[in-house]
Amino acid sequence: MSDKQRTAVFIDGANLYATTKALGFDIDYKRLLKDFQSRDNLIRAFYYTAMIEDQEYSSIRPLIDWLDYNGYRVVTKPVKEFTDSAGRRKIKGNMDIELAIDALELAPHIDHMVLFSGDGDFRSLVEAIQRRGVRVSVVSTIQTQPAMIADDLRRQADEFIDLAHLAGRIGRDPSERTARAAGDGPRRDFAERAPRANPGLESRYGIRPGPSEEESEG
Repeated sequence: MSDKQRTAVFIDGANLYATTKALGFDIDYKRLLKDFQSRDNLIRAFYYTAMIEDQEYSSIRPLIDWLDYNGYRVVTKPVKEFTDSAGRRKIKGNMDIELAIDALELAPHIDHMVLFSGDGDFRSLVEAIQRRGVRVSVVSTIQTQPAMIADDLRRQADEFIDLAHLAGRIGRDPSERTARAAGDGPRRDFAERAPRANPGLESRYGIRPGPSEEESEG
């Protein structure tokens, strides 16, 4: 059996997009997945984002489709629109609760959580995951002004990884941007995708429970 640590990756899509934009590079999600798979026993990679439902086309849809068909578990929900006191139209799409629930449910089955976000609201979640014996790495950056990561989140993490230092490993070649944006291969694995199993750990997280867990569920 592999002695690699069991790792789960949690990506706050909106926060990561803002961070990479500030740093001036794009993520190559295929390279990101392969990078973690080569070093760890990657249990699951989640990507969270809110979407506007009533739009015929969303600029993020090609990315969401590609991620969903190529090794990521994509979690989305519709954004909420409202008008503030000044009469301005606002859009709200916070995925913190969905990410936190998945992380807490998966914590007993992993050794290492990697959180791609600088949002200080996740500090309490990181602390709760650590209390369950899981090491937490947080990926964001302090290379921008202001820094994209909240100071209390950075202090709480077992390890802080500056995204700027990962650009060479998981950054996209600028020459590939046009081909990827045009949907070069996002649905290539669709026909090979196996039907999902019944709800539970195996269907939601891709984990087959051991004997003791099966007995407790039954």
